[in-house]
Formats: sequence, structure tokens, C-alpha cells
Amino acid sequence: MRKADLVTLISDKSGVPKVDVLVSLEMFFKEIKHSLATGENVYIRGFGSFIVKKRAKKIGRHIKKNVAIEIPEHFIPSFKPAKIFVDHVKLGKEPDETAYTEEIDD
Repeated sequence: MRKADLVTLISDKSGVPKVDVLVSLEMFFKEIKHSLATGENVYIRGFGSFIVKKRAKKIGRHIKKNVAIEIPEHFIPSFKPAKIFVDHVKLGKEPDETAYTEEIDD
């Protein structure tokens, strides 16, 4: 599924115009990227966590030149799915929508 397919699907199910769904989705992605770039993790209950992982510096090899190079310490984005998310994927079934609406009501 591509982003355009996702926008169409959400628009059809919610009745919100595609343009508004696209803007919301783009803002969601932008805020996730901004938070991770500033070192802040993002936790979405029932879905998962977008986290920043630190990679230690290490020695690598440039294969063509057969030279050792130092790869500096750096940070990478990572996603850790929530247990409920993993369970739905393992079982191959549709998620129970009441579980998500209960979280909103809290």
C-alpha cells in the first residue's frame, strides 16, 4: 500500500476530503521526523514507538580500496511495534476498532 492508497482509504472510511487527509498525514510524518531529529521519542499507544537509537563508532572496510575506515558514532530512527499491533499481524486479522475508540475516550 502506498501513501496515496492510504489517503484514499481513510478518506472513504471517514468521509473527510482527500486533501484534508493528505495534509493531516503529511503533518503527522513531519512531526514524527522533527521529534526524532531533536532526539525526542514518539509513543503511540496501541500502535508502537518511533525511537532514536545510538550506534557506537566502529571500524569498517572500504572493499574496493581494501582500507579500514572509521564509522563515527551516529543516531538512526527505529520503530518498535506495540504488542497489540504485533498480535494482530501474527493472527492476520482486522484489529478490533473498539480497542482504539476506548483509548480515545480515556
